[in-house]
Amino acid sequence: MTYRDPRDPNRQNPQTRAYTQNQAYTQGQAYSGYPDEQTGAYRPAPQQSKRPAARRGPDIDPVLFSGGVLATGVVTGLAAWLVAWIVRTVSNKVTESGQLGIWNPLDQSEYWFALVGFLTALFAGALWYVLQLATPAPDAFYRWIVGLLIAAAVIIPLAASEEISKGIGTAILHLCIGVPVLILIPTMGSHSRRRN
Repeated sequence: MTYRDPRDPNRQNPQTRAYTQNQAYTQGQAYSGYPDEQTGAYRPAPQQSKRPAARRGPDIDPVLFSGGVLATGVVTGLAAWLVAWIVRTVSNKVTESGQLGIWNPLDQSEYWFALVGFLTALFAGALWYVLQLATPAPDAFYRWIVGLLIAAAVIIPLAASEEISKGIGTAILHLCIGVPVLILIPTMGSHSRRRN
C-alpha cells in the first residue's frame, strides 16, 4: 500500500459510490436524502416554491393611506376656512368700530383658503409617498421640505404686503394650512403600514 498525499494535484479519487460524480450534482441541483433504488444515485430534491419577489417601495396599504390623506385634506380645509372666517369677522368688527381704521386682511374668500388647504394636503400626501420610494430617510426629508415651505409661506406675505394687516392675516392662514399637513401626513403614512 502506498501513501497518497492529499495535497497532490494529480491525485484522483477512487471510483466508489461516495466519490462518483452524478450529472445532477454538476448541474447544481439539490438532493433528497434517499438514493434511487435502481441506480443507487441520489434523487434531486423536489422543487421548492420560490419566494415572491420583494416589493419595491413602502409597505403601505394604498387605500388606507389615500383615505388618511383625504381626511387630512378635509381637516386642513376646515381649519383654513375657520381661521379665515375668524380673521374676517374680527377685521369686520374692527372696521365697524372705526377706532383703528379700515382693516381688510384677506384678499381672498374663506372658501379659497379651504380649497387651497385641501389641495395642499393632497400634494403633501403625494410628496410623502414619492419620498418613501426615492430617499433613504423619507420622513426627515419630508419634515425639512414642508417646514421650509411653511416658513416661506409665512415670511413672504409679511415681507411683500403693502399693508401689514394683510400680511399678518395671510401668514396666519398659511401657518394654519401648513401645520396640519406637516403633522398629519406622516402620521397617516405610519398608521397605514401593512401588518405582517
